[in-house]
Amino acid sequence: MKPLSELRAETPGCESRIHFNNAGAALMPKPVIDIQKKYLDLEAQLGGYEAADASKAEIEGFYTSMGELLGCGPHNIAFTSSATNAYARALSCIAFKPGDTILIANEDYISNQLAFLSMERRLGVRLLRADSLPEGGVDVDNMRALMDAHKPRLVSLTHVPTNTGLVQPVEEVGKLCRERNILYLVDGCQSAGQIPVDMKKIGCDFFSGTFRKFLRGPRGAGFLFISDNILNQDIWPLYVDMRGANWTDPNEFTLRKDGGRFEDWEFPYGLVLGSREAVRYALNVGIAEIEKRNVALCAKVRDGLLDLGLHILDKGKRQSSIITVNLPGKNPTEVLQQLRERKVNTSISYRGYAVIDYDAKGVTWGLRISPHYYNSEEEVSQLMQSLQQIL
Repeated sequence: MKPLSELRAETPGCESRIHFNNAGAALMPKPVIDIQKKYLDLEAQLGGYEAADASKAEIEGFYTSMGELLGCGPHNIAFTSSATNAYARALSCIAFKPGDTILIANEDYISNQLAFLSMERRLGVRLLRADSLPEGGVDVDNMRALMDAHKPRLVSLTHVPTNTGLVQPVEEVGKLCRERNILYLVDGCQSAGQIPVDMKKIGCDFFSGTFRKFLRGPRGAGFLFISDNILNQDIWPLYVDMRGANWTDPNEFTLRKDGGRFEDWEFPYGLVLGSREAVRYALNVGIAEIEKRNVALCAKVRDGLLDLGLHILDKGKRQSSIITVNLPGKNPTEVLQQLRERKVNTSISYRGYAVIDYDAKGVTWGLRISPHYYNSEEEVSQLMQSLQQIL
């Protein structure tokens, strides 16, 4: 890994803020910022279409870099406007029928939960949630039993839930799905960029993610991995457009053979290049090194919170770089603002973001602290001083 001083020097935001909101939107490194500005200037000089044509090779590099990050081919990747958009595109290509079962976990991301509840009302599918273990995380044995009993059309799991420091056993669940020939969709919004993710090991049909979080890329940019199993079939998103298919006869079309089948024709190419640069930056630092650094930082944060007498809400055998803590008697909006006044960025996770998880924990909100490898130990100490003052 690069020296911490170099990482911080390449992160302009470190000069004025202490940023522990990487699970929301991380601070972009300078190379990511610069390439987006450069492309915007090129569009201004050449025109939008012409700038895209002139940058074709660099744009194609996005897919190559993503393939290296996820352990797949460039053809398995689609660029989207967000992780939620990518997730919805995957869902839209499955021909659900009334009575079909979808199996998820209690801790799954709010937008995914809402999508499935909407599908229950609109399409007549049935949503099942597997049990959670007392120590946290989905009960894989219960998930296996529900698969065998209900033969779900789809299994979906959030790799790292947004509201709690938990890493779900996506590889174990993937093995169960492959053995039973069940479609498997993984939400990797919070995992890509902070821990290694390998599509071959996970064994999913779809993996959705974003760039603004732990990959330290731009907002308004997401991605979708699509397996060869899906691409080799006549499976496509419901609203496929002229990028994903060719209109061959008045009432006929043919599909693209690669992940472009899941893309729109209109692209924010500056964001594509910024995302490519963010992935290259992360790969250069090293995902395994990032994970190792984050484990050490998070241990320091958790120790500091316990020293302050605070109750950490997170469960699970394996923890991520998301730490949620309860501050009894405090107003969440005021806590967030008081930290920002001290130039410390965090975020609040409310009950409405994680109804099942937070009801089980008996809380209505939690302060979410999400360190990343470019944070310093001194910043952790300053965070603890700020929290002590607020308490």
